[in-house]
Amino acid sequence: MFRPKYPETPTLPTVHLPGSATPATQRPHAPAACGCQHTSAPAPRRTPLLGLNAGTVGAVVTVGIVLTALLAAVAVTAISVAVAAVVMRSLLTGQRRR
Repeated sequence: MFRPKYPETPTLPTVHLPGSATPATQRPHAPAACGCQHTSAPAPRRTPLLGLNAGTVGAVVTVGIVLTALLAAVAVTAISVAVAAVVMRSLLTGQRRR
């Protein structure tokens, strides 16, 4: 379900490289009987995406959620400590003036 389906790679045409000693009066001949070099262009290879599967993606999402929750907890704690410090400061300043 999560694996991509690639279309079939079409076969590439054969490239004919004539030899350097081919006489100009020679008749065309069958490729199997000639001394020429017949090569086909290499087909492009598709490599998988670094071994990503459903388990890896799930682990990355879970770690991301946990780290986001920890960051939110640290932010809420910092804000509450700052508010408590301001309240304590105002209470102590009010007592000193009386």
